[in-house]
Amino acid sequence: MTLDEARARDAADPLRGLRERFVLPEGVIYLDGNSLGPLPRATVAAQTDLIERQWGARLIRSWGEGWMDSPSRIGGKLARWIGAGADEVIVADSTSTNLFKLIVAALRHDPTRTVVVSEAGNFPSDLHIAEGAVACVPGATLRAVPREALAEAIDDRTAVVLLTHVHYKTSQRFDMPAWTKRAHEAGALICWDLSHSTGAVPVDLTQANADCAVGCGYKFLNGGPGAPAFLYVAKRHQAGFDNPISGWMGHADPFGFADPYEAGPGMERWRTGTPAMLAMGALEAGLDSIADISIEVLAAKSAALFDVFAGIGDALGLECVSPRDAGQRGSHISFRHADARAIMGRLIDAGVIGDFRDPDILRFGLTPLYIGYADIVRAGEVLAQVLRHD
Repeated sequence: MTLDEARARDAADPLRGLRERFVLPEGVIYLDGNSLGPLPRATVAAQTDLIERQWGARLIRSWGEGWMDSPSRIGGKLARWIGAGADEVIVADSTSTNLFKLIVAALRHDPTRTVVVSEAGNFPSDLHIAEGAVACVPGATLRAVPREALAEAIDDRTAVVLLTHVHYKTSQRFDMPAWTKRAHEAGALICWDLSHSTGAVPVDLTQANADCAVGCGYKFLNGGPGAPAFLYVAKRHQAGFDNPISGWMGHADPFGFADPYEAGPGMERWRTGTPAMLAMGALEAGLDSIADISIEVLAAKSAALFDVFAGIGDALGLECVSPRDAGQRGSHISFRHADARAIMGRLIDAGVIGDFRDPDILRFGLTPLYIGYADIVRAGEVLAQVLRHD
């Protein structure tokens, strides 16, 4: 695709006006929204109101004017991005903390099952959290195996299968319904990490019959650095799963100040501490800024951007490690190069911001909200220049 062809395609793109909703520096091609989404313009006004009016003027009264309900309210707004009911999602804590909660809850759900099965090479934090979680449950163990050995590893000892829907390096995507079915056939639960999926590719936890899931708010949802994460528990499990971090906000009557703990109803029990309202407000503004957009339209444009970038990579002799089939990947493209770290450094210096993943991966986020075809072509030109001088 030539630059002129790319510009013509951008001019006909129904999503082209969305770029104006985000603060993006001049001269920068931002291909790292799969690590940190850019600042939505609406967030600036929302944060100003939260700070000056809600905090500054209303003070503690704001807890009764929307703050206290924010985890469930924002969870309800997020639910459509993952194919869940509004009463099956809550926003709280970090992805890692929420993952810990769910792994321990799953291990306690059926004490006869003691093994957490996951993929070797999964996002390291998921495996680190799983190590800590099994250490808190007597007799529990973590079994991390290569992807090709996963199906065999799931057996009658498995309590929960922990999988990341879209792989953070390669962008390879698991078939969610098929792997959920495999876990259930063995009598196990399944927990999905949707951090590289939510807001990037279609996800339908209900249709897949998934048990539980977690995900972050700072990538494709543009909730800001360290934005609160979300936690999903299918309605059929809510009464039988308990939050192991039983803080006062998850209590049935938090302001009753009773010593014994009594879990709150539904998803409310997954709250732990007081919501960080500045961060919650930023995430809500990020969600509101894309509330009118269809994930199917985003995914279709992402697939088209991938094809353009993959063609550039092929022409430059780069090894693409991401699946070519759009249904088998997320919304980033990755290439392997022995000098990937240095190459990415030079690209960033030249205004093309992607990221490096050890040991040899060049990773580029393809976020259709603000990335156009001309951006990809220009990024390819800079990449070619960097490679010529490598």
